[in-house]
Amino acid sequence: MNSKASAAAARKPQALSLHIGINEVSAAHYEGWTGPLAACEFDAHDMAAIAASTGMKSTLLITKKATRANLLAALNKAAKALAAGDFFFMSFSGHGGQVPDVSGEEKDDKQDETWCLFDGQLIDDELYYELSKFKAGVRLFVVSDSCHSGTVVRAGRPQPGTPAQRPRIMPPAVGMRVYAAHKAFYDKLQNDVAKVAGGRVTDPDTALANVTVSNRLTGIVKEFKPALILISGCQDNQFSMDGDHNGAFTEQLLRVWNNGAFTGSYARLHALVRAGLPPTQSPNLFTLGPAAAFLKQTPFSV
Repeated sequence: MNSKASAAAARKPQALSLHIGINEVSAAHYEGWTGPLAACEFDAHDMAAIAASTGMKSTLLITKKATRANLLAALNKAAKALAAGDFFFMSFSGHGGQVPDVSGEEKDDKQDETWCLFDGQLIDDELYYELSKFKAGVRLFVVSDSCHSGTVVRAGRPQPGTPAQRPRIMPPAVGMRVYAAHKAFYDKLQNDVAKVAGGRVTDPDTALANVTVSNRLTGIVKEFKPALILISGCQDNQFSMDGDHNGAFTEQLLRVWNNGAFTGSYARLHALVRAGLPPTQSPNLFTLGPAAAFLKQTPFSV
């Protein structure tokens, strides 16, 4: 074994985490809408506590700090710092939204899904392009407690629930006002990612949901070098519900995790979280890249 191989074998895996919790967004960037929520900051702190308990170095982006620039900078920094064998955990708790697709990868609903950050939306194309920058052999675990409607399942939208069950979704009418006011900005984001990716961008939600059945996705999946597991708070035609202390999905994940007493794999974690929620909110588990072995590992293990 040469010296480089010996050093790589002896290297202790590194772990970083990033946690976003947004209880309201900037009215100036969302055409007067602030989208007040109650539990997203709690969710972020609780996910950071899990990360700390397993030895990860965490970054917290809470409400006003959860800007596009700060999130993209944190992702870029982590992608440069981590190498094969390392681990990155990211959680998002806040509103999900949509903008009209202009780069051509959305064939069904013509909408791109977004995370509503404090000062603007992060389009799914951008997020998965940034995640694709992580090196081969890095394990990525993403937890998203938000709504992402209208990508794969084209069913009727559910009723929004009671005042105590706030849905984590930007109302479509608000989304269209925001898009109309900032059309050039959001169109440029999509087109820029498409250009950098050589025109091969496919919708990440669709890619994740259909990775084993769609020949159209073979190219981008082969190019995705890290191993990614994404557990999202609900199906595409459902709402992720807010709460007073945690979102419904995050609350159940914390219950199943049980302060580290949980035993089993990521697949088992997802199954138990899903079993503990009502049929109106069924978390999804998606993978990209070489994630088969990763799925069998103990969650959050470095």
